[in-house]
Amino acid sequence: MKIRRVVTDHDQQGRAIVQSDELVAKTVSARPGHSRLDLWKGADGSVFRMVEYQPGVAPRDHRTETIDYAIVLSGEMDMDVQGTVVKLKQGDVVVQQNTMHNWINRGKEPCVMGYVLIPLKGAKPAVG
Repeated sequence: MKIRRVVTDHDQQGRAIVQSDELVAKTVSARPGHSRLDLWKGADGSVFRMVEYQPGVAPRDHRTETIDYAIVLSGEMDMDVQGTVVKLKQGDVVVQQNTMHNWINRGKEPCVMGYVLIPLKGAKPAVG
């Protein structure tokens, strides 16, 4: 994945500026068929992330210590929440509240999802 990231800020006079305008392409692979691109990490522990899941991506049940806002940007995805499977398509959103889950791409095309992760006070420990 290659994503253009434009970041704004303020100059010394308090005026809005474009701090950076760059191509971000450093992905991390947590397992076969999965690539993650962290676009921004906030000082408060928040994370803005894009993930591409290939068809047949290796399964991984896990829980994050965050509340996650997710949107399917392209493709389709099955979300398995401990046996309950929800079919998601482009434009669908999920609010994941520190629950055990697995993302499964049973389609024929890659699925790209965008996430914003916010630390959740009192969250159950992460798994995976």
